[in-house]
Amino acid sequence: MRHASLCRLVFAALLLTVCGCSKTSAPPATASDNSTANSANPSAANGSPAQPAPTPPTPPPPIVVPVGKVLTVTLDQTINSKIANNGDAFAASLAEPVTVDANVVLPTGTKVRGTIVTAQSAGKFKGNALLQLTLDSVSVNGARYPIQTSEFEEAGKGRGKRTATGAGGGAVFGAIIGAVAGGGKGAAIGALAGGGAGTAAAGFTGKKDIVLPAETRLHFKLVQPVSLQQGG
Repeated sequence: MRHASLCRLVFAALLLTVCGCSKTSAPPATASDNSTANSANPSAANGSPAQPAPTPPTPPPPIVVPVGKVLTVTLDQTINSKIANNGDAFAASLAEPVTVDANVVLPTGTKVRGTIVTAQSAGKFKGNALLQLTLDSVSVNGARYPIQTSEFEEAGKGRGKRTATGAGGGAVFGAIIGAVAGGGKGAAIGALAGGGAGTAAAGFTGKKDIVLPAETRLHFKLVQPVSLQQGG
């Protein structure tokens, strides 16, 4: 009896030994596994948190062209009150640079766009021709900025203030002075004498239509400030 119990204990021990040997344990982590994990997460390997992406530089503030700044332009085309229509666009270029705090912000030659507010030919508006123009945009480095300016006005029979300037107006002025002084002959002499002296270029007399040739200088004033992006 005692011998049988001993045999059973020996048999049970053998079974436990065989079962323990048949179990496989997980292989230990190798150095190559550790290096792979560290390369995938370098901040963890160094023990420091990931650095944020650099912040892009802040763009410079815009330059503001103030109210009242005068824009002197030359027309890139001829405008005739007889054939122009209300709402027509026209092109012009700055004849003088625009400065802010002694810095040029709009150089000579900068392109501007305008609108013919009113175009009235002679005989359709109480016998007087009328032209009213305004500027509405300026182009800087390929970007177009809307602007608001005062209106230029040219009218027959002395209505409105003459602000158009250009070449060849002295002949008209000379002809008027000559006519007063000596009639028709004096008008011809006055025209020759004044041909190179004046600057008024609007071609109208009495009830004739108004013609502003290309290269005519016009003056406008900003009625709202304009913000121009630096380097834009």
